[in-house]
Amino acid sequence: MIDRHTALELLHRHVASDRMIKHCLASEAVLRALAARTGNDPERWGLAGLLHDIDVEVTGADPKRHGLEAEALLRSGGVDDGEIIDAIARHNEQACDRPRETAFHFLLAAGETITGLIMATALVYPDKKLASVKVKSITKRMKEKAFAASVNRETILECERAGLPLEQLAQIALTAMQEIAGELGL
Repeated sequence: MIDRHTALELLHRHVASDRMIKHCLASEAVLRALAARTGNDPERWGLAGLLHDIDVEVTGADPKRHGLEAEALLRSGGVDDGEIIDAIARHNEQACDRPRETAFHFLLAAGETITGLIMATALVYPDKKLASVKVKSITKRMKEKAFAASVNRETILECERAGLPLEQLAQIALTAMQEIAGELGL
């Protein structure tokens, strides 16, 4: 398995957008926290969070291809963990012909998706800081379909298929993101 430094280099080799890099860093933090909460390996889950969108620019974010081209990029970059590669491929079910089945699959998809809702919530506060966001605000925004409309609420709710209630996912994700708020610029 590659180390975080090598994974960051690999990510920067394929993703130029500062916004996407921040999303990947947020996803990494959330997945590490989810792994710790569920008794899984934070290093492995963190790598999956960090690298899950490695092919987003290569594929032009095409939902029919995103995730599928990640495998070749990951393998050529030294990622040889089949479980990580599989979870990354399955995080976008539109392209993958295999449905999500495990807690790792569900929580990678839910965890990376909720980061967008949390960031959008922070940006409506006057100070635009994660420190101002409360779990109640996140769960309230979940019900507002027009708010951050591109955030797939059904994917976030897949946390429940892994035995984690929405409120717990929101708390874990928010705390993890607040811990790296400086890196995220929030």
